[in-house]
Amino acid sequence: MAKIVRVEIGRVDYPLVGEFKFFRTQARPSVLVRLTDDAGVQGLGQAVPVESWTYETVESVESTLHNYLAGAVLGADPADLPEVHARMTHAIRPSFSVGQPLCKAAIDLACYDLWGKREGKTVAALLGGARKTEVRLSWTVNAASLDKAEASLEQGRALGYDSFNVKLGSPQTPAYDLELVRLVHKFEPDGFHWGDANTSYDLDTALAQAPRLADLGLRALESPLPPNRIRAYQRLRRQGALPILMDEGIVAPEEVEEFIALGMFDGIAMKVARCGGLWNASRIVRLLEENGLKLFGSGLTDPEFSLAATIHLFAWAGLDRPAALNGPQFLAGRGTDDAQFRAVRDRVQLPSGPGLGVTLDERAERCLVAA
Repeated sequence: MAKIVRVEIGRVDYPLVGEFKFFRTQARPSVLVRLTDDAGVQGLGQAVPVESWTYETVESVESTLHNYLAGAVLGADPADLPEVHARMTHAIRPSFSVGQPLCKAAIDLACYDLWGKREGKTVAALLGGARKTEVRLSWTVNAASLDKAEASLEQGRALGYDSFNVKLGSPQTPAYDLELVRLVHKFEPDGFHWGDANTSYDLDTALAQAPRLADLGLRALESPLPPNRIRAYQRLRRQGALPILMDEGIVAPEEVEEFIALGMFDGIAMKVARCGGLWNASRIVRLLEENGLKLFGSGLTDPEFSLAATIHLFAWAGLDRPAALNGPQFLAGRGTDDAQFRAVRDRVQLPSGPGLGVTLDERAERCLVAA
C-alpha cells in the first residue's frame, strides 16, 4: 500500500478573455495540490473557487489545505478514496452536505492522478473505462444586450460551436430572457440549447417562463430556483414544460438520493468541482443512470487539471450532450498551457496519458510549496 508522504500547495491564476458576469477581476484563480507517495510518484489536483458561485474563496481554500487537509491525508493510500474522503470529512465537517467541496476536490483529483500514474492507467480507466474518446462543448451566451449576445454567438460559431447554453435571470428581466433565447434559436435552430438561471428565478417566474422557453426551443432549464426550495422544485417539475435540472445544491450522493425520492428534478448539470471531486461525482452519475435521469455536463470555468478530470468523468459516463465547459471559452490559451490538452473547435479529446494525463508547466511548478 502506497502512502502519501508530502503535500504541496500553490495558487495559479489564469487570465480571462471576454466578459463573464461571475468574475470580478480579469483572472480566474485556482489552487494546485501536488501529492507525493513513499515511492516518489506524484499526482496533481486543482481547486477552482469563485465566491460568486459558492461560499469558497481562493483564500479559504489555501488556508484550509495548509492548516487542515494536508495533515489529514498524510499516510493515506491515494487509491483508497473512501478513506481519503473520510479523513477530509473528519478534518472539515459537513453542514447540510460536504464541507468546502471545491477545496476537497483538489485533494481528490490529485489522488486519482497519483493512483493512475502508479498503475499506468488513465483516470477514466480507473472509473471503469471510457465510453467516449472526446467530449463535445457548448458555448456559453452571457450577454446584457442582444447586440452583445449576437456577437458572442458569432464568436462561438467561428470557433466551431453549434450548441449554446444561455445564462438567464438576474440582472436580466424575464422579458429579456425570452428575447435572448429567441435570438439563440433563430441563430442556430438545429443546435442543442438549454438555459441556466443560476437560482435567480422565484417559483411564479419559473412557472411562467418554462413553457415559453420550451416554445422557443430550449431543451432544459437548469437551476431555476434556490436548491432549498424543495416544494417549489416539485411543483415546477410537475408542470412538465421543460426538463428541470439541478446544479447548485448537488454536492454529495446523499442529497441526490433524497432529491430523487422527493421528485425535485429530471437531471443534473454535473460539476466535478462542486461535489468534492471524482469520487462523489462518479457515484452521482451512477445514481442518475439507475433512476433513468438525465446527465448534463457543466463546470466552473475550469482550467487544465480540473478540466481534465471533468473530461475523464464525462468520457467514462458516455455523455452524449454538449457540455457547458467554458474554460476553453473564457480562459486565455483555451484554458491550458499544455499544448497536448487543448480544445480544438468544440471538442476536447480524452487525455491518453496515465492519471489525468496533463503536464505541469514551469509557472505552476514555481508556485508549489510544501504544506
